Amino acid sequence: MLPMYEVYAMRYATVARQRRENFIVTDMHDASMPMDYFVWVVRGNGRIWLVDTGFNEAAARGRGRVLLRSPVAALAILGISVEQVADVIITHLHYDHAGNIDLLPNARFHLQERELQYATGRHMCHDVLRHAYAVEDVVNLVRGVYEKRVDFYLGDDELAPGLQLIHVGGHTEGLQSVRVHTKRGWVVLASDASHFYENIHRESPFPIVVNMADMLVGYQRLLALCDSPDHLVPGHDPLVLARYPHFGDPANEVVCLHESPVSALPFQAVASH
Repeated sequence: MLPMYEVYAMRYATVARQRRENFIVTDMHDASMPMDYFVWVVRGNGRIWLVDTGFNEAAARGRGRVLLRSPVAALAILGISVEQVADVIITHLHYDHAGNIDLLPNARFHLQERELQYATGRHMCHDVLRHAYAVEDVVNLVRGVYEKRVDFYLGDDELAPGLQLIHVGGHTEGLQSVRVHTKRGWVVLASDASHFYENIHRESPFPIVVNMADMLVGYQRLLALCDSPDHLVPGHDPLVLARYPHFGDPANEVVCLHESPVSALPFQAVASH
């Protein structure tokens, strides 16, 4: 019998955007389409897993984002102290997913080896590929390697019963999603394999992409690993906060992904392959 985990999405920042900015094929019916920033917590079977670590106030100012709360300090909403965080899954090393590593002194970090190779290799000589990385975040992760606090993975792996890493690539070389067994079935935290529901369900990718073919194949793989399209959780869609039940005070902006959505997707999802 597999454990059934609780899974939470915690919104910590936001930015105003237009639809044309969120799809590689320009949406001709332009309109506002803001982007939210989340970290996730997986809790159960006697362990706590933090998925990604967000960014800080300095990064928010430098990139014109609105930081709503520290994603690390916000763990207290779930009754989790920084000292309790022993395991952190880094889906990839972009600035909005791998900041604040230095605030987690007791954590081990779980990362695809290809992601660190990509973030420190020759491709970072190109401005357009380097833009979404922050060198200090990458350096902090490298320090963790030298401190023997980083576990590397080569493709899909199982971290614990009912908790799996899925390497999908596409957005970056070493992007990984997280598949979690919950009371409502298998939930997939896509992270930036799909920023918005529409990216994956309408097969219209977000513009930051290293390998388009890998991204599209990743869409098919992740949907096939979900119990239904409603079990796929994108990485940046404000609809996540609107569709799932809140944990405690709604003002804290933490929602329960192990519970069923309270509303349907506002468009027709494609079938999984």
